[in-house]
Amino acid sequence: MPTQRDNPYGAFNFIVSLGGDQGSGDEGQIVGGFSDVSGLGFEVQYADYRNGNEKVNTVRKVQNTFTVEDVVLKRGLIGSTDIFNWLKGVREGEIDPRVVTVTLLDEARNAVSTWKLQKAQPKKWTGPTLAAKGGTEVAMEELTLCHEGIEYS
Repeated sequence: MPTQRDNPYGAFNFIVSLGGDQGSGDEGQIVGGFSDVSGLGFEVQYADYRNGNEKVNTVRKVQNTFTVEDVVLKRGLIGSTDIFNWLKGVREGEIDPRVVTVTLLDEARNAVSTWKLQKAQPKKWTGPTLAAKGGTEVAMEELTLCHEGIEYS
């Protein structure tokens, strides 16, 4: 999907899909407009290893496990309870991992890059900070997801 070009893509044009119906784990419809997505990343762990008969006095790096970062999604409150219902279901014992998809779009709104979070589950929800001063801020909610792997295309 990514196309080679001189100018980098803007980070402001993307869509997020939170998976399918409750419990299905399928990709589903896009749920609300998110203003921020952060934490798309992973880290490979390496173990030091050296044979006793090595001629060179240095260790080899042997790849081991990898860890993925939690992904944080932020959006303005839109009157939808979809995120809170997912979190509430998990809190009450439902096992509901989903494929969460983040798709970067170009200027013509064509998909150019996709990140799929495998077996994503809600870890934390933070509601808006409410303050009666100024009146210019947007009421935002934040969802932290843990997941078991990330695919990129």
